[in-house]
Amino acid sequence: MSDNMLAQEHIPPQEAADTLDLAARLKAKIIRDNPTGIMRRDAHPKMHGVVKAEFTVESDLPSDLRIGIFAEPKTYQAWIRFSNQDGTIQADKARDIRGMAIKLMGVPGEKLLEAEKHEQTQDFIVISTNVFVTKNVAEFDAMIKAMTTGIWPKIVFFGTHWRVIWNLIKSLKKFANPLQMRYWSTTPYLFGDTAVKYSAIPHRTDDHVPADPGPDYLRQAMVRQLAHGEALFDFAVQLQTDASRMPIEDPGKEWKESESPFRKVATIRILQQSFDSEEQRAFGENLSYTPWHSLPAHRPLGGINRARKIVYNAISEFRHQYNNVPRREPTDWSI
Repeated sequence: MSDNMLAQEHIPPQEAADTLDLAARLKAKIIRDNPTGIMRRDAHPKMHGVVKAEFTVESDLPSDLRIGIFAEPKTYQAWIRFSNQDGTIQADKARDIRGMAIKLMGVPGEKLLEAEKHEQTQDFIVISTNVFVTKNVAEFDAMIKAMTTGIWPKIVFFGTHWRVIWNLIKSLKKFANPLQMRYWSTTPYLFGDTAVKYSAIPHRTDDHVPADPGPDYLRQAMVRQLAHGEALFDFAVQLQTDASRMPIEDPGKEWKESESPFRKVATIRILQQSFDSEEQRAFGENLSYTPWHSLPAHRPLGGINRARKIVYNAISEFRHQYNNVPRREPTDWSI
């Protein structure tokens, strides 16, 4: 990692303890939320669909964007999972954050996770808001503690964390179609001698929320669109240009596009397909995504990402053990 990025990462002394506490709280939460049946994710448990896609790196990128998997033009097969963020499965008309988790396959090179360093996958995780809810792990752990303890802890926490409330209000929205929404990484990632945030920008945005939406209308919108054609996104990066106004350790602060516009590095093509089978739903349920399924060239940065390394792995291991299903990375489009 560059000296510039090392200088911008600051690990609070309590972060490791806060991360372990967070993992324990989230594990207890999913046990409580799933008393019977399969053990689901603590966040993004409701899947609209997992779909086959192609991720094609642009052929004419300038030298400052030819980093890691973007170094050479190439098309990767991918599995992309679309979801609702809320830990409780609810009707799609509820205001929520939506997720788009991208898993590229056939990516050579050793990866960051020691236990999976020989896997050939690279994950990018983006959501439907451009800032994270909290500034660091301690604040996120405190929020989860308040939200899972009772009404008075919630009142005390949110009454003293106004930016958290504001970020939540801005992020909880209704959407018409997961294939026609914009997504952001919110957290930063290494990119050569600097850092970037990612965004997936749809080509098409003409759908509308139905007048009388059913509980699963987002999945149904995907089924309709992909039955008749493909869906396209631009995958873009936003380079950090000012370390103070675009901090590594506070993903709750927006990186202004007026200061650093997103620049396209790849095209995501979601193929025309039928994906809504029980077999494919089970496959998507058992997939694990983490930003640490990554080449060192795209190393996750900042405290929230450091916590994700521990928390995502702990929850994934627990879910797969409880559900008695193997945890494995896919190599192609077979399920």
